[in-house]
Amino acid sequence: MKKILLTGALGQLGRAIQREYGDSVEFIRTDMVEADGVKKLDISSQAALDEVMNAEKPDVIINCAAFTNVDGCEKEEDKAFVANAIGPRNLAIASNKYGAKLIHVSTDYVFNGNATKPLIETDTPDPVSAYGRTKLAGENFVRDFSDRFFILRTAWLYGEGHNFVKTMLKLSETHDTVSVVKDQLGTPTSASELAKMIHVLEPTENYGIFHATCEGDTNWADFTEAIFKKKGIATKVNHVTSEEYKAMNPASADRPHYSILEDRMLKLTSDYRMADWEQALDEYLRDFT
Repeated sequence: MKKILLTGALGQLGRAIQREYGDSVEFIRTDMVEADGVKKLDISSQAALDEVMNAEKPDVIINCAAFTNVDGCEKEEDKAFVANAIGPRNLAIASNKYGAKLIHVSTDYVFNGNATKPLIETDTPDPVSAYGRTKLAGENFVRDFSDRFFILRTAWLYGEGHNFVKTMLKLSETHDTVSVVKDQLGTPTSASELAKMIHVLEPTENYGIFHATCEGDTNWADFTEAIFKKKGIATKVNHVTSEEYKAMNPASADRPHYSILEDRMLKLTSDYRMADWEQALDEYLRDFT
């Protein structure tokens, strides 16, 4: 049976990947904390990673571990670099050393957010935040040190756990109105859909960088309205600009104004397509709320 070393197993995507594969593979589940069936593994430690790789000899590594707190990355960029760059570097080195494929999850934040048309895989990254800079460094290390890799850039990810959808639903319980940004564009992407794409690519040798988001696009305010409408919630959405939101929340880091990624490489090299974001949202609300 195929062995997969899964980092970030307790996170939204890690959980979705385990559901997607079920019992068809043997998972070595790891995270920063030990839990039932999950081993503690700090991927920034080459020695700790070597110990696990030597003992388990996985066929595939799927890296879902990251420091994703955008505001936190601005305050602690060195800490973010260790998690988002040094960790993937160590995984890339280990993947070559032990002959494993590496699947690494990245982000739309590697771009500057100023585009006016959907971004494709060959567009030049230009991160403007600490999160984006450290994630791009991680991408570069994977490309430098692994011979067999998939880099999947996703955006606006939500799944089982803490996420934007759950936050809006929670706020609706105590607020008649919520203020949400209207001028940041992107594609909400469910962890379940991303897990399906990973499952499609993983057995292949179709290596390289892929954009991995659901189809279609929206903004955060309209996304919130869609969530409320689908759940029959009466809370109103106050559409605000990024500047207005920043004035209300001065500690928040800048977010990209444009995060629409085109899954161009997936469409050119396979027959698989990710679901429309509204269809994926319907499935998530049915299964997890």
